[in-house]
Amino acid sequence: MGAIRSGFFDRLALILSVTGAIDWGLVGILGKELFRGIIGLSAAVATIIYVIIGVAGVWSLIFILPRTGK
Repeated sequence: MGAIRSGFFDRLALILSVTGAIDWGLVGILGKELFRGIIGLSAAVATIIYVIIGVAGVWSLIFILPRTGK
């Protein structure tokens, strides 16, 4: 099995993915969105942040998947 790469974007994507997971937890428990409901960002800015977090989630998924095949 190859070494797992851990660059700047990998760490950033992981942090954003965790932020998104916490946001969904707050939605489920409190019914409040982190960026719109608590921090008070506009809908457009919150949407951009959610898209970035979604891309980070896909990046993190690729990062954690085992690397097979040589």
